[in-house]
Amino acid sequence: MGKYVDLTKKPYQLDDSQIKWVEETIKGMSDREKVGQLFTNLFFFGEDKFSGNDLTNKEILEKYHIGGARYMGAESETVQDLLNELQSHSKIPLLVAANCDAGGNGACKDGTYIASGAQAEAALDTSVAYNAGYVSGREATALGVNVNFDPCVDILKNWRNTIVNTRAYGTNASDVIKYTDAYLKGLTQSEIIQCIKHWPGDGTEERDQHLVLGVNELSVDEWEDSFGRVYRHHINEGVEMIMAGHIALPAYQKALNPDLKDEDILPATLAEELTQELLKEKLDFNGMVITDASHMLGMTAAMRREDYVPRAIQAGCDMFLFFNNLEEDFNFMLQGYQKGVITEDRMTDALRRILGLKAKLNLHVKQQEGTLLKGKEALAVVGSEEHLKMRKDAADKGITLVKDTQGNLPISPATHKRVRLYLLEGEKGGLQSTGTNAGDVVKVELEKRGYEVTINDGTTRVKGETLKYREEVDLALVIANVIGYGAQNNYRIQWKTAMSNEVPWYVYEVPTVFASLNFTTHLHDATMVKTFINAYHENEENITQLIDKLEGKSTFKGQPNNNVWANKWQAKL
Repeated sequence: MGKYVDLTKKPYQLDDSQIKWVEETIKGMSDREKVGQLFTNLFFFGEDKFSGNDLTNKEILEKYHIGGARYMGAESETVQDLLNELQSHSKIPLLVAANCDAGGNGACKDGTYIASGAQAEAALDTSVAYNAGYVSGREATALGVNVNFDPCVDILKNWRNTIVNTRAYGTNASDVIKYTDAYLKGLTQSEIIQCIKHWPGDGTEERDQHLVLGVNELSVDEWEDSFGRVYRHHINEGVEMIMAGHIALPAYQKALNPDLKDEDILPATLAEELTQELLKEKLDFNGMVITDASHMLGMTAAMRREDYVPRAIQAGCDMFLFFNNLEEDFNFMLQGYQKGVITEDRMTDALRRILGLKAKLNLHVKQQEGTLLKGKEALAVVGSEEHLKMRKDAADKGITLVKDTQGNLPISPATHKRVRLYLLEGEKGGLQSTGTNAGDVVKVELEKRGYEVTINDGTTRVKGETLKYREEVDLALVIANVIGYGAQNNYRIQWKTAMSNEVPWYVYEVPTVFASLNFTTHLHDATMVKTFINAYHENEENITQLIDKLEGKSTFKGQPNNNVWANKWQAKL
């Protein structure tokens, strides 16, 4: 099978009593209990819209012996209640995960956003990334979360990639190592398992493995000098979990297996040469590997689900993320084990890696002592003043003036009183649609300061008389809050109609300022804009400080990377 886990070494470093619990627990398991530990289930508040079952959470845990849990977003108290319920009904304590990319807002709706990877990179200050990790850990563990599926250690080599545009911490290995190191140092101030992603590395192409097989086309030497450096570093530092992406690495796969044909290339989640041979053996990773979500097309289009469910485990993944259908997927895994697709050695090794993390956190001891569940008093850290100060500091250091070649700044009510506000948005009703009406927040903030704000109707091509426009408008302010997830391979500005009047035709008519609250590369579609700012997020703090900086009340401190120019010479004009 290859290399087996050593629970006495990094990242586990278990003592004899912890190892004894792991071994005795495995020894006492039925086949169904073993199979159940391999799954992380997505739990809902009420109806399960994802895997189509009518069982209660208690019934799910009793019937399928689930090893790990994720959950849909909700307010902190609601999440904590759910996680307490799940742990109280689980025979073996659960690994409970959240996606805290940028702070506690990834764990609950009222959690504190600090900074995305892009914002932390722009700040040129590791304290911002540290605080993002610190707040992520504190607020997530207050809910009962004990695993964080972050940070992304991807390298944003391709400016067209939007799946990690804001989540990546840099465009080169050195920056990614520096800032993700800081994030993880902050995260581990709390008792929580680290998980880095997306093995073997996203950010080299523009497509999204939610929709198609991701492909990292780097040569072996190029990969070793970039993603290889990042993963070796974090493995040496003791990272406990790695999420395998539905991403292929053809050059390295063919180097490891010269007989491999193009039609046989599989994503890391299903490719033994990547996850078992390269990651666990060559890079000496002794921790746990979990698949990325199993509903993503990079996996689902690779072969029959009946085949890839057990194959993922045999390929070197230790946990399988999400069910399509509880009963069907469970039986696929069980039959794969009973038929030998998953060997006995591979099953035992996976269970040791899973239970080893539970033992490292002493979840079994806390369960026995009655201290596993979280109390309401723990929620006091969510949105605390300490965390809000960190958010304020991150906004100040991160917000970035990319260019102001027309000298449009600063603005003030005295000189730019009448503002025409252009709002550019992405998906509405999507999985990661904005929960904030950023336009309203911007409008209210401007009006508080004495501006007169008119929101533009971009659903028409009609511009009206240009001289009249100049008489009525002192400032054109374009706010892009383009957010999208899993419905396109990448996301760019989509104007509301053909040649809409919101496209910046007005850059020479009146002072024009463009600010993005999410993706950093909108100059590709708006190269005519002369004043461009990346503000990174839609929360009120970032918006307030954006306007402070537009008015010259605070300096722009963030620095852009070269991707913001989208390889367009005219973007710099």
